[in-house]
Amino acid sequence: MTAADEEIGPAAPNDIAGILELQAENVIDRGGLLSVAFSRDFFEKAITEMPVIVGRRDSCVIGYVVSSPLAAHAHVPIVGAMLCAYRGGADAYLYGPICVAQNERGRSLATRLFAALRTQLPGREGILFIRRDNASSLRAHAKMGLREVAEFTYAGAAHAVLSYSG
Repeated sequence: MTAADEEIGPAAPNDIAGILELQAENVIDRGGLLSVAFSRDFFEKAITEMPVIVGRRDSCVIGYVVSSPLAAHAHVPIVGAMLCAYRGGADAYLYGPICVAQNERGRSLATRLFAALRTQLPGREGILFIRRDNASSLRAHAKMGLREVAEFTYAGAAHAVLSYSG
């Protein structure tokens, strides 16, 4: 399979089931590294407020990246911890999570999802956090040009805060 076999674009309501399935496979409780699991209601609202980008192959979601207003997550404790470490600029938004199906990793899908998101939000600062023990995500984001701007510890785990301008 190649990148030519995939479609990347804005999420639609019929993508939510695939997003939730991929999310469920990658949360910490199941051995993945996603720190927060979002509900169907969250994704229904998210795709109407800001860009959520999905990668699809044969109509199946193989990856996604979410963008959302910082205020939408300020009540989430780990996001609050990140915002204490680094607030971002006046028009900053939360980038992530980004999630790629296990069998699609190593094929630069995350880079293509990120590029598609950046075209939707030109000139705006995106901020995110990554657990320090998620070396592959830290490397991938460094290759995409994100820079570390702060760090924090939450629930005993060290996290890096990264930033970029669209």
